Formats: sequence, structure tokens, C-alpha cells
Amino acid sequence: MHSETGAGSTAGRGRIMRWGATLRCPRCGQGGLFERYFTLKADCPRCGLHFEREPGYFAGALAINIAIVGAIFAVAFVASIVVVGPAEISVLPMLVILVPIMALGPVLFYPLSKTLWMAVDRAFLQRLDASEAPDERFH
Repeated sequence: MHSETGAGSTAGRGRIMRWGATLRCPRCGQGGLFERYFTLKADCPRCGLHFEREPGYFAGALAINIAIVGAIFAVAFVASIVVVGPAEISVLPMLVILVPIMALGPVLFYPLSKTLWMAVDRAFLQRLDASEAPDERFH
């Protein structure tokens, strides 16, 4: 069990977001949150934080997934135009590059989008679980 917080310390927003970006619990920093690639455990194995706070909770993860894949698509699209030049764009090579990004991207970023959403929720929206006081963090 690994934790970056000491007794009595509070995890700051940056640390919480780093935990989310590395597929770790937003409250204690514990890894191993997924039973399988698409199956998030119900609770953190270390601190017991319940992940799905309400029905539809992970709609925010969907938005994050769409934003990440959309950003990658936009960068790839603009880069291909810059490399080839706007006058010489061919549709087929663009489709060969961009369709796999749009098809595989959401699958590849699925676990990351869930842990990032939980981190955003905890770091910026202050949505703590019922066992925590408003200013309390796990330590």
C-alpha cells in the first residue's frame, strides 16, 4: 500500500489530479482500482472510498473521455494538414489515420477517464463521501 500523504496531511488538488492521471484513488492514492480493464472496483481497497456516488455519476468520465479523444483527433488533423499542406489533402489517408483514433481512443482512455473524473470531483467539486467532514481528507 502506497500513500503520498503523511499523518494529518491534506492532499492538494495537484496531488489528487496526479493520482487520477495514474489510475489511483483520489482520496488516498492507492492503485489497483480496476478488477479488469473495464471493471472498476466498487470501493478503494485501502481507504474504502465508494467510487460511484450516485446513478449517472460517471457521466463526467464520459465527458473527459470525449474531450481527450477529441483533442487527440484535433491535433492529428491539424498536424496532417500542416505536414501535407491544405491544397494537397487526400481524404483516404486522413481517414486511415483519424478513424482508428476515433474508434480506439475511447476504449484506450476508458480507465483513465474514470479515475480522472473521480479526481476532478474530489479536487474541485469537493464531493466528499458521507463519512467525511467537509474539510476532511483521508490521511
